[in-house]
Amino acid sequence: MHVKNYMEDLVFQRLAEVLDNHRNVCTCERCRYDIAAIALNMLTPRYVVTSQGETFARVKSLEQQFNVDVVTAISHAVQLVSSQPHHDCK
Repeated sequence: MHVKNYMEDLVFQRLAEVLDNHRNVCTCERCRYDIAAIALNMLTPRYVVTSQGETFARVKSLEQQFNVDVVTAISHAVQLVSSQPHHDCK
């Protein structure tokens, strides 16, 4: 058994989609991970241990407001990282 934050999966699943809508943002690995970390800190974690818990988290993720919250957090993180990257984005 292990503890898993299902929210991590959701953020990384939606990250590419959000970045596609922000054309002038660096998409290197460092920037993507910085964006994901910031977004995850804005979102409520969804820890699961069992497959039943993961199924419940997946059902919850189908709710429209839940998806809006994830995309909003990622978009905000994109703005923060692009305004102050930790390296020279090209």
